[in-house]
Amino acid sequence: MYMNIDEIEQELGVMQLSDSFFPTGIYATSNGLEFLFIEKKIHGMTDLVKLIRISIIQQLGPSDCVALANVFDSANKYDFDKVIEADSIVFATKSIKEIRDASVRSGVQLIKCVVEFVKDDKILNQYKDNIVENKVHGVFPVAFAVCCNALKIKKEKSMMMMLYGFTVGIVGAALRLGLIQHFEGQKIIHSIKPIISQTIKEYSNKSLSEIWQFAPQIDIVQMSHEKMDSKMFIT
Repeated sequence: MYMNIDEIEQELGVMQLSDSFFPTGIYATSNGLEFLFIEKKIHGMTDLVKLIRISIIQQLGPSDCVALANVFDSANKYDFDKVIEADSIVFATKSIKEIRDASVRSGVQLIKCVVEFVKDDKILNQYKDNIVENKVHGVFPVAFAVCCNALKIKKEKSMMMMLYGFTVGIVGAALRLGLIQHFEGQKIIHSIKPIISQTIKEYSNKSLSEIWQFAPQIDIVQMSHEKMDSKMFIT
């Protein structure tokens, strides 16, 4: 069966936002991996898989994915108050300043870019205006949901894109640090696919009140990275 024009345009939207060429600045983050590498506390592919797995299960899934799903549903209902609420909650859950600032920078940059070529989406324009007026923070999961909705990308695909983008970002950082080789990077991405699928299934219909995250060891690593005198990555 052939895809219709709307389905083709949706898939092109997925490809555009998922492309590393898209200017969000995520390529400049390592989620604390750089600190672990410098301190020789991470060794190769097995350790990297554990780091990505814990980050998705304990942080991104129950927090960012829940927020994305709720914002997506709220945008479809034109309920902008719920979008603002999600923005505030996600900002508050990111307790590490470096991570919080990086999320805001990437989210704001994403919105600035998408409004250049999507002109007629009410929620997107409203969110952009509120960022300019400092009424919302512009955290990445919320901004990503708003942009995916504007490009008519489905909720589950939006969650998949965010989790896949995070995984590729960490793998890319590991490659640049010399921790792994390219073939190993692809093996890692493949091994994380079931985690991404399960996370989407588990968190696509949770309410904002059910947001949580708990990964204290990763929090400590991220705080330690924040204090490094010299570093290649923002986080």
